[in-house]
Amino acid sequence: MLLRIEHLGIAVDSLSESIPIYEALLNTPCYKQEAVSSEGVKTAFFQIGPNKIELLEATSPDSPIAKFLATKGKGFHHVAFETDDIQKEIDRLIASGFELIHHSPKPGADQKVIAFLHPKSSDKLLVELCQDKRDNA
Repeated sequence: MLLRIEHLGIAVDSLSESIPIYEALLNTPCYKQEAVSSEGVKTAFFQIGPNKIELLEATSPDSPIAKFLATKGKGFHHVAFETDDIQKEIDRLIASGFELIHHSPKPGADQKVIAFLHPKSSDKLLVELCQDKRDNA
């Protein structure tokens, strides 16, 4: 079951340039930066009450974020929904006719396992499913 919006992902050219902008805008410090090598991305997170913003910077020219930036430029990239059973949610969505990029959970940022839906099956919105790693042992 989907529980809530976990975070909004925003593609940026440079974390070092964007973090100070978002710290001033959101009036809160970046609480975490990390690389997710499997996705070719470096991330930075901001907590706003119960909500999070994730900035995404490409680490290689062939990464999904680099391709997104090349075609669409900086800006909103994806919405992530928290789930209490990511595999069950993947199976439900496939049975409902959605196309997934990942058919099984994979490691993501911020101590999560993740899976993405293909935007062509979700009205051109890139959707990420995520679950805490400790809940998916």
